[in-house]
Amino acid sequence: PVAIASLQEGEVVLDLGSGAGFDAFLASPKVGKTGKVIGVDMTDEMLQKAKANATKGGYTNVEFRKGDIEDLPVEESSIDVIISNCVINLAPNKGKVFREAYRALKAGGRLMASDVVLVQPLPDELKNDEELFVGCVSGAILKQDYLKLLEKAGFSDISIHKETPAFLPDYALSITYSAFKQ
Repeated sequence: PVAIASLQEGEVVLDLGSGAGFDAFLASPKVGKTGKVIGVDMTDEMLQKAKANATKGGYTNVEFRKGDIEDLPVEESSIDVIISNCVINLAPNKGKVFREAYRALKAGGRLMASDVVLVQPLPDELKNDEELFVGCVSGAILKQDYLKLLEKAGFSDISIHKETPAFLPDYALSITYSAFKQ
């Protein structure tokens, strides 16, 4: 919601892990006819659903591309805003995701995401739990490591807008944050 609310007319938005397109469709009217929303997903099934939903909803400024968030199918310095909702923590190489996001953003661009981070390490029996993977917890890393990866990729002015206890409150938080490319 924070990311969608801050979008401006004419911006180019990239939605990481767009699924069936829900966040892309929320972003569409915010960027208007002069803006564009690009959803990226790695599964053919979700891309088919998203494209069908775009056609059904008449979203003419939204497109969907097949790709991995560790290797984004967009030009360098072509995006104003990147949004993501509980997807980055599922990526095996979060550092690569952040470097790719930084590469894709224009100078002054911003990454606005909600994700799950750990406040303490998960015990081994929880790391491989399928339910926790689906709940976005088992792929999460420690909050301080997550923030360091953002900085290492080049992001600055990193702000956490909201923290909420996640699926396993003793271990994980859902955070909503923003980070900027200088």
